[in-house]
Order: sequence, then structure tokens, then C-alpha cells
Amino acid sequence: MSNKTRGRFSLPFRPPFFYGWVIVVVSSLTIFFSGPGQTYSVSTFIDSYIREFGWSRFTISTMYSTGTLTAGLLMGLVGNLLDRRGHRVATTSIALVFGLACLGMSIVNSSFTLLVGFFLIRLLGQGSMSLSSSTLVPQWFIRKKGRALSIVAIGGAAGSALIPPLNIYIIEHFGWKTGWRIWAVLLWLVMAPVAYLLTRDKPEDVGLAPDGETLSPLVNEPNNSPLGESWTVREAMGTRTFWLLLFCNIIPSAINTGLIFHQISIMDQIGVSAQSAAVVLSLMAFIRLPVVLVAGRIADKVPARFVQIGSMAGLFVTLVILYMTDSFQMAGIYGIITGITMAFQIMVSGVIWPDYYGRHHLGSIRGMTMMAGV
Repeated sequence: MSNKTRGRFSLPFRPPFFYGWVIVVVSSLTIFFSGPGQTYSVSTFIDSYIREFGWSRFTISTMYSTGTLTAGLLMGLVGNLLDRRGHRVATTSIALVFGLACLGMSIVNSSFTLLVGFFLIRLLGQGSMSLSSSTLVPQWFIRKKGRALSIVAIGGAAGSALIPPLNIYIIEHFGWKTGWRIWAVLLWLVMAPVAYLLTRDKPEDVGLAPDGETLSPLVNEPNNSPLGESWTVREAMGTRTFWLLLFCNIIPSAINTGLIFHQISIMDQIGVSAQSAAVVLSLMAFIRLPVVLVAGRIADKVPARFVQIGSMAGLFVTLVILYMTDSFQMAGIYGIITGITMAFQIMVSGVIWPDYYGRHHLGSIRGMTMMAGV
């Protein structure tokens, strides 16, 4: 099926506003439902595994790192799938299989099944659903891309704020197995139907243009992209800029994953309880909610490379503060600064790739960058 005919579906309804904002809401929900595969959610289950199976924290960390790395190696294929099959079909399928993976996590009984489970939830949740949400919106927005992506990021912030305490409550009252099964059901009953019914791959597929502007009759011709030039993965990888941007994405991924994964144990060493550590995680997310909206406005007005520089400086500050943390109050300050920094990191990673390399091969390009980052 060609790109020109694929995805030409009528809109489920004709809203009195640009349908791209519906896509923004769907993408925000998609990043929220990537939560069960994100580190901030998985970290709440770690102590349950240690108590039930007697595994060491090192063993679980090794399984998690191995599963994450293996999943990351496949992200290029996922990005290519999004480009070829479209977000509607791909995201619906991913949500359904992700639900099966969550169900599988409720029956792990050995280090091998834990490894397989980590691989699947990282591939489908943290990887595939995050990639889908971050590459769908730039298909619908060009000038307002930062503003739109900032609203999408609210879904991620809400997930990191709500999911850890929710998981802890479910685990304490109903057990860790029930926690995974609840997420499986929600993915099947909420995320998959929404993705199938409301997602449309590109505005041109339904007679619209990016940003809600007037559609030119030539806009669907291969050489008349409203973005101008779009780069293939091979062409992008042939530039020095690609590798410099990639390096700036890898460093925050490595540091933030380690910090959040071991957040509860790090806080425990300074006398902060698991519940308080979860509060710090939620504080990070609540701070991100308003800051990410500001970051989106800034990203539409300031060159992305300057936003990148500021986010890297913020990451350095958070590490210094964490090193100095010796109380819950200091941990709160660490959470606030981390939330601000992460808001800008999320925003710059969303806008910088389409800014430099266009939108037509964005899934494949972001897939390669996520492969390296993961």
C-alpha cells in the first residue's frame, strides 16, 4: 500500500477546530499509557520481586538493563513500521500487545521470565508508544510544534505523577500481580480503542494541512512538502550534526534512567521512606506540568540548540543537588529542579529532530535515535 493511499480515512467527526488538536490529545494519552513500561513505574515493583523471589537488587538491575538494551536495538524497526504502516494501525497493535506483556509480567516466576517481561514492556511501552506519540504530532504541526508537543508532554508528566503512588497503593492492598493485570485491562479497553478510532496519520490524508492552514492542491505531491526538505535515515546519519544531537540525547537518558530506577533505594540511604520517595517522583511530575507548557512556547521561538544547552546545564545542577541531599527538604528541592530540567529535555527531544530533518521519515530517524538512547 503506497504512502499516498495509506491512511486515507474520513474523520470520525468534524470538529469546529483543527483536528490536529484531537491528535494532540490522543498522543498525550499514548504517552500516559506508556507508563507501565517506564522506569518510574517499574521501580515501584522492584522491592516486591526482592521480597517474593529473594533476588538481589543487582540481579534485577541486570535483567532490567539487559531487557532495555535488547529492546532498544529494535527501535529502528519500530520507527520504520510507523513510517510504513502509519500511526493508527501501529499504535493500536502496539497497545494490544503491550497489554499482553503487562499480563505476562503478572506471572513471572524466574529471572528468565523477568528478563523477557522487561524486554517486552520496554520495547512496547517505553519505546514504541513513546516513539509513536513523539512522531505523530510533528506530522500535524510545523509552526506550533513546540506548543502541541508541550500538551502531549502533560500526558507523560501526569503518568509519572500518578502512576507511582497508584502502583504502590495497589501493590500494598492487592499485590503486585494485580497491579500488572489492571494495566493490561486498561490498555485493552481504553488505549487501543482510542488509537484505532481517533488517530489519523497525516493532515493531508483527510484533506487538511499542518497547523490548520489552507491545503494546497500540490501538497500531496512528493516534491511539495509543506516542510520543504525531509531527510532519510541514511542521509541524516551522514551528517555530523546527527551524531552531535544523538550524543546530547544519550547522556540525559543514561543519567535519568539510573536515578529514577534506584530512586527509592537512594532516598532510603538518606532516611527518606519509600512513600516519601514516591512523593518526590510525583513532585518532579507536577513541576513538569506547568513548566513544559512554557518550554513549548520557548521551543517555538528559540532555536532548539539553545534549549538543548540549557537542559544539559540543568542536568548538571540536579546532580550537584542530589550529591548534597541529606534530608526530605533537600530531596524536594532536587525533585523541583529535576522536574524543570526534564520538561526542557522532553521538549527539545521532540522538536529538534523534525526541525533538522523534516517529518516524512521522522519515525525511522527517531527510532534510530531512541535505539542509541535506550
